[in-house]
Amino acid sequence: IAWIAIILILMAGYLYRYELQDVASRMTAGLVPGSPHTAMNAQGRQTVTLIAGSDGHFTARAEVDGTQVTFLVDTGASSVVMSDEDARAIGIDVANLSYDTPVATANGITTAARVRLDTISIGDIRRDEVAAMVARKGAMNGSLLGMTFLSTLSAFEFRGDRLILTD
Repeated sequence: IAWIAIILILMAGYLYRYELQDVASRMTAGLVPGSPHTAMNAQGRQTVTLIAGSDGHFTARAEVDGTQVTFLVDTGASSVVMSDEDARAIGIDVANLSYDTPVATANGITTAARVRLDTISIGDIRRDEVAAMVARKGAMNGSLLGMTFLSTLSAFEFRGDRLILTD
């Protein structure tokens, strides 16, 4: 009888594997801030849901040019802005950049360098050739996911403690 129960459980696990993956993805997104939960909406569009952190801000764990980067989602930022540290991590030679674009940050006015990122992926949403900027060293504590990425989406919507990105 125990073997029959084990076999039935294994069969159910196999038959409902996609639903179980969805549950696991939602649990991870709720427990690890910035973890994207990927799904399809009723119109068949890819969606990624982010859960707000305890501070109320939305972070997104993304892959940029093959490297994991955590972004603060900032709808007030006109561009994706990489911190010096994150830019170095993805392989940008920050020493040879031209920091000639004035930008206003939470820390005041500074200058940044324009770059183009090969890819940014958040969950199953991927964008190629994304215009971005690299901030001077020490100008920012982290990177911002701004409108040069967000405006490529068909929609982004805040629902309580959730941010839903729609491809």
